[in-house]
Amino acid sequence: MSTPADLVVSPLAPATRWSAELWARVRLHFVLKTVGITAFIWVFFIGYFWVLRHPAYPVTLMPVTALDRWVPFQPAMLLPYLTLWFYVGIPAGLAPSFRQLIVHGLWATALCVTGLAIFYFWPTAVPPRPFDAASYPGFALLQGVDAPGNACPSMHVAVAVFTAICLHRLLRDIGAPRWPTLLNALWCLAIVYSTLATKQHVALDAAAGVLLGTTFALFSLRWRPGGWSADAVGRGAADIIRRQ
Repeated sequence: MSTPADLVVSPLAPATRWSAELWARVRLHFVLKTVGITAFIWVFFIGYFWVLRHPAYPVTLMPVTALDRWVPFQPAMLLPYLTLWFYVGIPAGLAPSFRQLIVHGLWATALCVTGLAIFYFWPTAVPPRPFDAASYPGFALLQGVDAPGNACPSMHVAVAVFTAICLHRLLRDIGAPRWPTLLNALWCLAIVYSTLATKQHVALDAAAGVLLGTTFALFSLRWRPGGWSADAVGRGAADIIRRQ
């Protein structure tokens, strides 16, 4: 009698099996994942801007630390800053089954709702920049979309860290080599650093975001449906691999 783990076995060499499974997961429920991730981000921004405009209490200005003074304004870091909105969808896009997709979405929702609740009851903002960032390409649009409010914790950092930890576990589950794992870590670090280098957040915002994102990521890895890799893949992505 075969077990779920037996279903993962394929004639592919170990060096390519992980990439085959990766692409199989991408193709699994591709349209549903694409639409769902887009809708999730859209709904988040609706809540984000509502809270930004309707805080329950006066806004607290976040203090500037020595680290903030040490990190200079770097306009080029706007690019990694904006990549968050692609990066955040990768773990959901690689979910091996519909059930895992829903569970990941629920944990991501819990993270975002917690962050928005903090913004509502403890509204914060970053200090005004001592220069006109709007004169740099892209920053005028960014200031109109990502206002200096809703500062602490940085949801940019929280979501990036949550994504990095979930993606690290996913890559480990499929037996990926070291370079995708390293790329994942560097991408997350670049996004976190970009929040300081673009002066969208201060160091305390980023630190709080790391704490929030790590907390929910670890909870999501501990409390999730059984068979995240073998059982789920056996029912989903591995079926695609076997047909190759």
